[in-house]
Amino acid sequence: MGVGGSRAPDYFETDKAVNANQVGIAGHSRYGKAALVAMAYDLRFAVGYISSSGEAGAKLYRRNFGEQVGNIAGTEEYHWMAGNFLRYDGPLTTNDLPVDANELIALCAPRPVFINGGATHGDGWVDAKGMFLAAVGADPVYRLLGKKGLGTAQFPPIGTPLIDGDLAFRQHRQGHTQAPNWPWFLKFSARYF
Repeated sequence: MGVGGSRAPDYFETDKAVNANQVGIAGHSRYGKAALVAMAYDLRFAVGYISSSGEAGAKLYRRNFGEQVGNIAGTEEYHWMAGNFLRYDGPLTTNDLPVDANELIALCAPRPVFINGGATHGDGWVDAKGMFLAAVGADPVYRLLGKKGLGTAQFPPIGTPLIDGDLAFRQHRQGHTQAPNWPWFLKFSARYF
């Protein structure tokens, strides 16, 4: 997605049948990572649905749970990230990173973003709590820009939708799938369209 995802708004801006100001981006797992990057760097995306993006997506890099930097920057996984990032799997560590996922999420502000993942048993690799904590870290930027963030720093019980703000979160009870949260995302995004 990333840069490739930005080709969609390029086209939609030329198609009179599409309101180019109401284009969203969605992605799950690997594409959740890419959708978040596209949302952060392409202001034409009006809303984002970031599903089970894990490490290098919406999950905090420095949280020692689930997927880690070594899983996406190791010698066998070099294709995931840019060359400069690979050094954070050695000789540098995540503690040397100058940024974390909360700052990537904050780059999406003030536009609405829905972050989600599955239950720890079945989708623990993506670390739903780590994604929630990154969203909490982005919350002040939403508020600074006059928007409503998550409204809490308390990790909610599974199945609880936090969709009243412009930054939203929900962890569903199933495994590595985005399907259970689509109805919640549609309810969340309907406020904007």
